[in-house]
Amino acid sequence: MTLLDDARAVRENAYAPYSNFKVGAALRTPDGTVYTGSNVENVAYPEGTCAEAGAIAAMCAAGAREIAEIAVIADAPAPVPPCGGCRQKIAEFAKADVVVTMSTMDGTTKSMTVAELLPGRFTADHMANS
Repeated sequence: MTLLDDARAVRENAYAPYSNFKVGAALRTPDGTVYTGSNVENVAYPEGTCAEAGAIAAMCAAGAREIAEIAVIADAPAPVPPCGGCRQKIAEFAKADVVVTMSTMDGTTKSMTVAELLPGRFTADHMANS
C-alpha cells in the first residue's frame, strides 16, 4: 500500500458530523513505519483535530520524531493543503526537503516540499537567544 492508500483508508474513520468533510493523513518515518490520522470534529468547531495532527500525535506516542514523507487526502475539487497549524506541526518533525503529497478522492494530486509549503517557517533556531 502507498501512503495515499493508507490516508484514503483512514479517512473513512474520520468523525466529521458537522462539516461532512472527512480528511485522512498518513506519514512515514525514516525507518518505514507508517502512522495515520483522521480529522475529529466536535460541536465547538475550532476545537477539532486535523488528520495531520492525529498522525503526528500517533507518531510521537510511539516514540518517533521524524517525518520522511506525508500524504493528505480529502473529497475536494482540488488537492487540499494542510492548514497553517498543521504546516507548522509538519515542519516541526520534517526536514525542508520532505515531500507532502495532497490528493483528492478522484486521484488528482499535488506534491510540494515542506519548504515550498511553508516558506519562512518558524523553527527552534529563532529561539536561540532564549
